[in-house]
Amino acid sequence: MPPLGNLDRIWNRLFTPIDIASLVYFRIAFGAIMLWEVYRYFDHGWIKRYWIDPEFHFTFYGFAWVRPWPGDGMYLHFLVLGGLAILIMLGLWYRVSTLLFFLGFTYVFLLEKARYLNHFYLICLISFLIIFIPAHRAFSIDARRRPALRSDTAEAWTLWLLRAQIGIVYFYGGLAKLNWDWLRGEPMRMWLAKRSGYPLLGQFFEEEWMVYLFSYGGLLIDLLVVPFLLWRKTRPFAFVFVIVFNLTNAWLFSIGIFPWFMIAATAIFFPADWPRRLFELSRGPSGQQRKTEPQYGEVAYSAPLHPRQYATVGLLGIYLAIQLLVPLRHYLYPGNVSWTEEGHNFSWHMKLRGKRGRALFFVTDPVKNMREIVDPGDYLTSRQERKMSTRPDMILQFSHHIANEMRKEGYEQVEVRAKVRVSLNGRKPQLLIDPTVDLAAQPRTLMPAPWITRLKEPLRTPK
Repeated sequence: MPPLGNLDRIWNRLFTPIDIASLVYFRIAFGAIMLWEVYRYFDHGWIKRYWIDPEFHFTFYGFAWVRPWPGDGMYLHFLVLGGLAILIMLGLWYRVSTLLFFLGFTYVFLLEKARYLNHFYLICLISFLIIFIPAHRAFSIDARRRPALRSDTAEAWTLWLLRAQIGIVYFYGGLAKLNWDWLRGEPMRMWLAKRSGYPLLGQFFEEEWMVYLFSYGGLLIDLLVVPFLLWRKTRPFAFVFVIVFNLTNAWLFSIGIFPWFMIAATAIFFPADWPRRLFELSRGPSGQQRKTEPQYGEVAYSAPLHPRQYATVGLLGIYLAIQLLVPLRHYLYPGNVSWTEEGHNFSWHMKLRGKRGRALFFVTDPVKNMREIVDPGDYLTSRQERKMSTRPDMILQFSHHIANEMRKEGYEQVEVRAKVRVSLNGRKPQLLIDPTVDLAAQPRTLMPAPWITRLKEPLRTPK
């Protein structure tokens, strides 16, 4: 056998057998949390509020064709998602269940841009990845029904891919905090001041030292937690910080399942066999422990890679390159991303800005001498209006919608202008959109929008 090259030695590690227990744990945890999320939508009445009641939906660029199911179809859709979450948890018809869950959840995600949340995007990515991860080969109904499928090991890349995805979320979340506003304590200062009535810690929330503790603590945890999780000596302490950090977020902010999901997902940074060892510990001494995860420096798989494995390496490289580059695309746009929103989504900019805005739209038809002021509240739900009023792309999309509605009434030469005043992180409100521009004539593209004004007002000085 010819000697392996350096790259082959590195890539060989991706195919080293490791204990499958962490993948099984992740499958069960993911299915359980998704089932809980589906239940929340039924329990809070969100299905009707977000996808049935609204007459208009903001769509993502290129996905205007995605529309909610008619009638009670959205209720049935969420029932199916809940059933698929149960199947994933049990490991039954796993490949089909994960594929359908990915398609079904991504469909919901694409329906309404006003509902964009980073953890929804993360669920779309994770549900895509687990399609290809053999987390059903142990402790599953599939493995019980098909003994030939059963395996106590999996290739190392399956676990490292999940670790990489979670690590990217943490790292880019920290990188996004390296901006002037965050380093000056905003918008954390505003958020904590609104929660000064909380028991125990609330009395300190208006103190400057507490503001900077939260701001810089969140920054350091996001940036450093992954290296500390990868080092065996610091891993337990890093995991404790993750738990405290996410529980604090769950206490202070209404961010749904995200803190709980991140706690559960971060546990996969422990050795691959930790769920098995924990289970065996709970059962008492059980003889010699199996060794399925090589120690650092060992390579259990040392043969030259065959074509399927080279293809796997290539696909992993493409996926990770996309995940590393997409969050950086906002640097291609001019201006402050928290103001322009260009490149903000899909970049793990989490809880970085506090924006308040008010938008009025002025519709004219110079040919028919028509002038009308449009209040977006006449068309949108309160959440849609609140989100739209601070996001230029949604303002443009709503302007196009108004123009289309007016054309149906016979106004062919309709023009739409907007007066939008927005406050970012406590600044004085200022114009977000050039009020002289006819937005109905502006195309919706991925290129920088010249009609977005630049942020001018400096951040206020703390008292």
